Amino acid sequence: MKKTFVMMALVAGAFAAAPVASYAQSTVMVGGEVMYPSKDIIDNAVNSKDHKTLVAAVKAAGLVETLKGKGPFTVFAPTDDAFENLPEGTVETLLKPENKGTLTSVLTYHVVSGRIDAAELMKQIKAGKGQAKLKTVAGGTLTATMNGAKNVQLTDENGNKANISVYDVYQSNGVIHVLDRVLLPK
Repeated sequence: MKKTFVMMALVAGAFAAAPVASYAQSTVMVGGEVMYPSKDIIDNAVNSKDHKTLVAAVKAAGLVETLKGKGPFTVFAPTDDAFENLPEGTVETLLKPENKGTLTSVLTYHVVSGRIDAAELMKQIKAGKGQAKLKTVAGGTLTATMNGAKNVQLTDENGNKANISVYDVYQSNGVIHVLDRVLLPK
């Protein structure tokens, strides 16, 4: 009887621990906050301390409802530092109501339809003999290449390069990869 009780306790403990371990593996820290795969792109992004400028820009461009939509979307999300490295006054100019079209183009240039995680992105790069062409929602192209064994680099149509610093931040409606630079359409 005691052996049966111990065995039942072990089985119950294994089931109780399984969801916790699985859940812990499925979240990623971005900007000092946990990103939950059960939340959508916007609901997670607003909590990241590293993406305040991106969130403000998405709101100014009127893209909140789109990025809360079904998707799936792959978002290459520049950090606040990336926006700060743009020429002085660029962000302020883009956030003006009269520049909403340009802002929308810049933001949607960082979005690709579908859920492309790091494994898929690297697979596409390998299949493309060292590069993958990604069609953005804005209609432009980003070129993905490997910069080292485990670093994907994106190049915009102007030759600017950005590195992915955090991969595979899964969302209910897509996936986010964090960028260290802002990419610009032609």
